[in-house]
Amino acid sequence: MSPRAAWRLESLGFSQVFDYAAGEADWFASGLPREGREASVPRVADIVRRDVPTCRVDDRVGDVRDRVRAAGWDTCVVVNHEQVVLGRLRSQELAADAERRVEEAMEAGPTTVRPNVRLSELAGRMGAEDMSSFLVTTSDGRLVGLVD
Repeated sequence: MSPRAAWRLESLGFSQVFDYAAGEADWFASGLPREGREASVPRVADIVRRDVPTCRVDDRVGDVRDRVRAAGWDTCVVVNHEQVVLGRLRSQELAADAERRVEEAMEAGPTTVRPNVRLSELAGRMGAEDMSSFLVTTSDGRLVGLVD
């Protein structure tokens, strides 16, 4: 929120208004270039696949399935017009009735990680949660890609 918007809210009677300014953690979480002693630590941003297919909640599963398979994938990320992750279609959801809408077949609210997570931390989490891949998003939920 801009300082102007924060002041406007305060003038309208909101008693607790905060003007958030992004810091180093958000810079790293956005997958932007790093400097300093932490720059050489391998992170999710270094290996994320940014070419993961996307679809919308109103799409038909059959149309998505054809497009995803033609691209050589077995998963599709469901996003809105702002690229915010809403869900995920894995191979089992892609096998659903071709006429179903994506919204009816998708796994809603899939687990995500940020680009700044250390690879060693992610490897431990993948083992502990028995997951072979994670969606990668910015701190505001926008899709970066997929790591597997």
